[in-house]
Amino acid sequence: MSKAFTREPDGAPDDDEAPEPELPAAGAKRYITAAGYRAIELELVRLFQVERPKVTAEVSAAAAQGDRSENAEYIYGKKKLRQIDGRIRYLSMLLDRLTVVVPEPAQAGRVFFGAVVTVEDEDGKRATYKIVGPDETDLEGGKISVESPVAKALLGKEVGDEATVVRPKGTAELEIISIRYDTQ
Repeated sequence: MSKAFTREPDGAPDDDEAPEPELPAAGAKRYITAAGYRAIELELVRLFQVERPKVTAEVSAAAAQGDRSENAEYIYGKKKLRQIDGRIRYLSMLLDRLTVVVPEPAQAGRVFFGAVVTVEDEDGKRATYKIVGPDETDLEGGKISVESPVAKALLGKEVGDEATVVRPKGTAELEIISIRYDTQ
């Protein structure tokens, strides 16, 4: 039988759709910086106000062409619409479960959530990391999850302290060079 006459159950992901990351359990606390929360809000607004109406218009135009079973634009558009709707649902539920953490002045001088930390390894190589929640991790941007081995080793330390990080390729000693908190 042709695939055109078969149907996936509602909510079943297509083979090439990447599943959304797991949501935190209801009632469980998941932390995020204020900037990370704003970024998720902006993505949600963009999807709902820009992307979804654009794709809906494309699907409507494709549907007006007639036979939908062999209309690639219609089929692709419906698939894209399902992906957008899934992302909107995920982000909406995620925002309800996040707790925004605002650094307190008393934290200055110690590494806590939201800190921007510059470290130096045994070879003299420096790196700067911002400790953020798992939903805003961006390794290329220097944002590491508070749940990562590096962040866990740095938490609570002060400038001049050394932190031992256990990695798959062995341990590393990192000296803390500077700590700051962005005021956003």
